[in-house]
Amino acid sequence: MTHSLINFKGRKDGISIYIEEGSFQAIKDQLDIKIKNAGEFFKGAKVISIKGQKLTVEEVEELKEIIKNKYRMTIEDNEQEQEENKMEDIDPDLEAVPFIGIHEGSTKFIKTTVRSGQIIEYDGNVVVIGDINPGGMVVAKGNIVVLGSLRGIANAGSDGNRESIVAAFSLQPTQLRIADVIARKPDEDIQAPKWPEIARVYKDAVIIEPYLLKK
Repeated sequence: MTHSLINFKGRKDGISIYIEEGSFQAIKDQLDIKIKNAGEFFKGAKVISIKGQKLTVEEVEELKEIIKNKYRMTIEDNEQEQEENKMEDIDPDLEAVPFIGIHEGSTKFIKTTVRSGQIIEYDGNVVVIGDINPGGMVVAKGNIVVLGSLRGIANAGSDGNRESIVAAFSLQPTQLRIADVIARKPDEDIQAPKWPEIARVYKDAVIIEPYLLKK
């Protein structure tokens, strides 16, 4: 199972990119995959910092050139970036395994609407008490539950756990991903669901089922 090397953190002033230790070629490959999978989400976005374990000055500059020239994203210069160019709170000796707390475990509560341009990432389950608007993104290693409308991007089981689910009162994502399985919004207009729904992986495909209380 491929270990995630790239993590995006959305802030008010732009996006920070955090990179874990790994081969530089693997880092570039994953960066390419993640940005491509995000579709139009990163178009015109501003990157305010690139930080990672054991990245050289030359490697950081190469990543900046790739992001700027290939993906047309804005790079903000930061003179202190090289001094802070290290990961925090990550033990490189820990074995990379999928988040297993699908039925329980650490959970982050977002008590507001995730708006366009915002990126929420968490190494557990995420519960959004509000909506995920188009252009908003939530990435979780566990489940994603939205107590509102999901009309943006949701990526559950981000480190490869196909047991994760995505649930929402109104499930209308522009892109929905569980582990390595991706589902996109149909081109044609579809009627908004009348009840909460749950998305899960079944036989290498994302299926969506209504959530109905058992009588």
